Amino acid sequence: LMATSDAPREIRQLIAELHDYNKERRRKAVYKLGMIGGHEAVQALIHAVQNDTEDVIVRGRAAQMLGHLREESAVDALISALNAPGHQTAVHVTEALGLIGGDTAVKALQAVHTYHHNERARKSAESALLRLGQPTTLTPVMAFEPEVGFKSKDDIPELF
Repeated sequence: LMATSDAPREIRQLIAELHDYNKERRRKAVYKLGMIGGHEAVQALIHAVQNDTEDVIVRGRAAQMLGHLREESAVDALISALNAPGHQTAVHVTEALGLIGGDTAVKALQAVHTYHHNERARKSAESALLRLGQPTTLTPVMAFEPEVGFKSKDDIPELF
């Protein structure tokens, strides 16, 4: 999308809508910000994906949009959202990490594939790793404490 003279105003309006009490409006704003892109939009999407009090659909959609934008600066924020509420959020995060790629994203995907309590997230991580041409030969550990979390890239277990 080409930037128009009113793009900054549009982005400011969408960022304001991210604070609306109406979650449908926030969900639409996240999608539109992801379609527009740019620094301000990315920062707003990162904030949405990290916001623990945000609607799970808004968070999941923010993760999807960051993946769509292939936004490398969002990898740490995405990793911090891997244990967000809602079964689908972790799936959206792993899909986004798979689209973005890079060493940190791959390590996180390998950790999710091996350790995450959400089976759909594990399968999504496996698909992302295969797309990235990364090994998935680690044996998933099914019985582990669900509260084990990845809060930042420093918490990712050293798998190799």
